[in-house]
Amino acid sequence: MNDRVMKVLEFKKIKEQLVHHASSSLGKELAEKLYPSSELQEVTTWQEETDEAHQVIRVKGSIPLGGVYDIRPYVKRASIGGVLNASECLDIASTIYGGRILKKYIDDIDADELPIPIIRELTNNIVMLSELERSIKQCIDDHGHVMDGASDALRSIRSKIRTMESSVRDRLESYTRSKSKMLSDAIVTIRNDRYVLPVKQEYRASFGGIVHDQSASGATLFIEPQAVVELNNKLHSAKVQEAQEIERILKELSIKVANDEGFLRQNVAILSKIDFMTAKAKLAHQLKAAKPKMNSQGIIRMKEARHPLIPADEVVPNDIEIGADYTSIVITGPNTGGKTVTLKLVGLCTLMAQSGLQVPALDGCEMAVFNQVFADIGDEQSIEQSLSTFSSHMTNIVEILKEVNDKTLVLFDELGAGTDPQEGAGLAMAILDEVVKRNARVIATTHYPELKAYGYNREGVINASVEFDIKTLRPTYRLLIGVPGRSNAFDISKRLGLSESIIEQAKSLTGRESQSVENMIASLEESRRKADEDYQTAEVILEKANELKEELEKKWSAFEKQKEKLLKKAEEKAAKEVEKAKRQAEEIIEKLRQMEKHASIKEHEIIDARKQLEEAGFHANADQMQKTSKPSMDGEKLEPGDEVKVLTLNQTGHIVEKISEKEYQVQLGIMKMKVKRNNLQFVKRKEPIQEKPVASVKGSGYHIKPELDLRGERYEDALLQLEKYIDDALLAGYPHVSIIHGKGTGALRKGVQKFADKHPSISSHRSGTMNEGGTGVTIIEFK
Repeated sequence: MNDRVMKVLEFKKIKEQLVHHASSSLGKELAEKLYPSSELQEVTTWQEETDEAHQVIRVKGSIPLGGVYDIRPYVKRASIGGVLNASECLDIASTIYGGRILKKYIDDIDADELPIPIIRELTNNIVMLSELERSIKQCIDDHGHVMDGASDALRSIRSKIRTMESSVRDRLESYTRSKSKMLSDAIVTIRNDRYVLPVKQEYRASFGGIVHDQSASGATLFIEPQAVVELNNKLHSAKVQEAQEIERILKELSIKVANDEGFLRQNVAILSKIDFMTAKAKLAHQLKAAKPKMNSQGIIRMKEARHPLIPADEVVPNDIEIGADYTSIVITGPNTGGKTVTLKLVGLCTLMAQSGLQVPALDGCEMAVFNQVFADIGDEQSIEQSLSTFSSHMTNIVEILKEVNDKTLVLFDELGAGTDPQEGAGLAMAILDEVVKRNARVIATTHYPELKAYGYNREGVINASVEFDIKTLRPTYRLLIGVPGRSNAFDISKRLGLSESIIEQAKSLTGRESQSVENMIASLEESRRKADEDYQTAEVILEKANELKEELEKKWSAFEKQKEKLLKKAEEKAAKEVEKAKRQAEEIIEKLRQMEKHASIKEHEIIDARKQLEEAGFHANADQMQKTSKPSMDGEKLEPGDEVKVLTLNQTGHIVEKISEKEYQVQLGIMKMKVKRNNLQFVKRKEPIQEKPVASVKGSGYHIKPELDLRGERYEDALLQLEKYIDDALLAGYPHVSIIHGKGTGALRKGVQKFADKHPSISSHRSGTMNEGGTGVTIIEFK
């Protein structure tokens, strides 16, 4: 690109803004070197990089790049044997840390949520030099000072220094107390790195020692008394040792830096690249810019494009298109209407796009990659070369015409100006014809009326103008493609108060052809304005309709998906629960059948089986299992003792207890369980059994269970139940019984055993064996 063009289009100001957005000197350096490329693939890659960084900033708010420094000079000096100072080592550690934080930040971003392959690949190549960072941080604090703990030797030396300093100060402070009248100020100070006293000139002989300095007036001498000279000498020697030890520590760190030279350079290159990409993204965010689609066909399409150097509250957005249906635009109209701004907008946005920067326009914009951008803009008068404005422009145009081809963008401002209007108009049309013939992309501004009809009889050329508001006598700065500009001289003069007769006289002196052209342009402007208004109204309605349609489609799609998801989930859950309950029920029933085949059945096995059956779904999940079975339709009111059929088990038993209107406790053989009413089918009702008197003999048929389950009972209630149960068991004639109290805290077990020890009819008691329930059961033997 031509440096003169870069200057004319003010590309340097864009670079200055970019430099401001860089976080480190590394990024600023790359920003200052920013230059457009004419290679499509390279420009496309640059745009992808900027867009990825812009995506991260939009979604995450920022990219962490703090604490990164340009450590390349330090690394180079260390690699050739130089010794780095503490501050330089600290900058290296900080840069390593900055790279580590950035790498973790990018790794934590969900690749599906935010695909950023370029940035991710860069951060993947950052080497985690944790050992070098740790070595530096263990030796140097955040203020750049070598810490005592950097080595045992340094800790010892500094301890010695502090002791010596304390001794010297104590000795000198004794002087400040005893000879304060001989001192200018009763303080201890330092001169030439040695502790001294400010002694009045006349008392010099009273102190002896060495004079290190004196005040400007000569009235005060800074004397190191002879009594502390030796101590100061030792202190100085210790400080020399300290400096040597610090030098040794820094040398070791410098060697470690040199060993990692390649990795450090690689990390710096990556960090500077990402900082540069982030700066471009921040600039795009500031300008509300969009990523352009790049092409090599010379096509430029921008909707609501804004000049990036004009404040946002002042700039007027414009639609610009060139390169597809037409290759040249001729903008006519009065001065100060914004023609030159439009030229600079197109040129500057082209340079920005070819530099990898996003352009200030709406999404979907398209920009071309040109080999050269030429611009003849502004007053080129040169006093030194004795060239007029016209001559200067012509010199520039001659140079441009030497290099124009189909890969160039040419911007002409006031083409042919500065000479005779007729000759200037002729030259302007001839120059435009030549550039158009070479298939270059050209935008030219002019105020010659002859060029207003230029685009109507030439292929690939279109007229344009900048809108002017007659009511306010101000330009609106809106670009009107396809409509040539009007002079507006008569309308402006009339609104400013010029006599109507003078205006009519002027019109009569103007050629009919000129008036016809002006009338045609006025008609075109009115039609264009009306069409724009109608288009904007239609666009708003269409946009609202599309938004409503999309919203309804999204809601309907989400509803359908949610409905299907919930139905599928419910079906799967129900199927799993039913299958699980069936499987567990079958296992438990089989286990019960096996139990019935054996003569001896342990109480804890019955309890465990009952618990398993309840967990399988006949208590907590009974509702789910009952959904899979046909509910009982009989309306018989069930009472304790009634014989019933448990439908889900296909087993017959009898009612033990009514828990509620919807739930009963049922005895199935040796097992009790809680069953819902709609899972029970009435079979028959037994005749009530006449209870035998308590006085009957042992073994007389007094019916109670051989075990008592006290689990879950309160301590006092449990002992009352135990006392009644023992009496009943004695009447029933049992030789022994099992008391189930569980393990728990052991309080209930102790209470049962204590009761057994005191009862006169109990001969002994013991804890159950493993088959009987272990320590959760106490077996009581009767006399």
